[in-house]
Amino acid sequence: MGKEKNKGKTGKRRVAFSLEVTGASNVALMGDFNNWNEKTHPMKKDDKELWKKMIFLNIGRYEYRFLVDGQWQNDPKNNQLCKNRFGTYNNFITVL
Repeated sequence: MGKEKNKGKTGKRRVAFSLEVTGASNVALMGDFNNWNEKTHPMKKDDKELWKKMIFLNIGRYEYRFLVDGQWQNDPKNNQLCKNRFGTYNNFITVL
């Protein structure tokens, strides 16, 4: 789930995303903050199969999902969901 860390009252916030996936080759963080582009925010795996990505976001509400080896996956650590135009669900976070 995205975790927000405030740097101050204005500007961008550092947000950490993580996903535990065993045996995956490629995981990308995709959302409206990067125009759903899988090349913008590739995630890196640690030695415990935890994929991580830190990004900076302005204050606002953002929808996102993970792309795991070509398959969409929601964030199991975030129960905030909204229906998307494809009839499935995206996670969302609010950065304050």
